[in-house]
Amino acid sequence: MVRGYNGHMVRKQKSHTADEFNLDVLSSDIDLFRWFLLCYLFGKPIRSESAVKTWRLFIDKKLDTPWAIMEVSEHRLVGVLHAGGYTRYQHVTARGLKLCMERLIREYEGSLFLMLEYSQDEDDFSKRLQKLYGVGKKVAEIFMRETEEAFARRIE
Repeated sequence: MVRGYNGHMVRKQKSHTADEFNLDVLSSDIDLFRWFLLCYLFGKPIRSESAVKTWRLFIDKKLDTPWAIMEVSEHRLVGVLHAGGYTRYQHVTARGLKLCMERLIREYEGSLFLMLEYSQDEDDFSKRLQKLYGVGKKVAEIFMRETEEAFARRIE
């Protein structure tokens, strides 16, 4: 427990890592995208456990690439989100995911590695991420914890 901004004691949010989910984000585009998808879901107004459950459903249903998400109907995405625990924002989240994937495919051929490669530095990468629909500073920050090594390698 930690003291919140209003002086009350609040439970400290757990900081997730890609390792917890058996993801080696710098080894493959699929793991990097799966980590991005999980971070995207963490950034929505829902319990962390529900985000993880939903993410696992996306993987089980083979909705773990930008193209798979674009090809499936919005109605089916809503169903997956609802099954994972989204009861209020599933329609907005489904629509947002579609818009996010559309831009990722259009501008970076669906590859977060390509986005990372095009980025001059971490700040530029963060800005590029935040141009994707539904990705704000917090989602970019969570996601980028796992990409710091890629930028460190450039310096070496």
